[in-house]
Amino acid sequence: MEEKILSLLQAEYPEIDFNASDELVDDGILDSLTLTGIIAVLTIEFGITIPYEEIVEDNFNSISGMAKMVERLS
Repeated sequence: MEEKILSLLQAEYPEIDFNASDELVDDGILDSLTLTGIIAVLTIEFGITIPYEEIVEDNFNSISGMAKMVERLS
């Protein structure tokens, strides 16, 4: 799951090094506009709905966090 998400996001955002940090949001690597795009990519690709309460730093700080959230919501 992590590899698939990483591949999707690297294709969509080639300028971002998603492996640079385990705190992508907290370190300012991902901004709110990018997060909105990531949510759209994950929603479309995996056919899930990401509820508002799931949009927290822990779920988007790393590829691992995103993968766990997608698996939980699938």
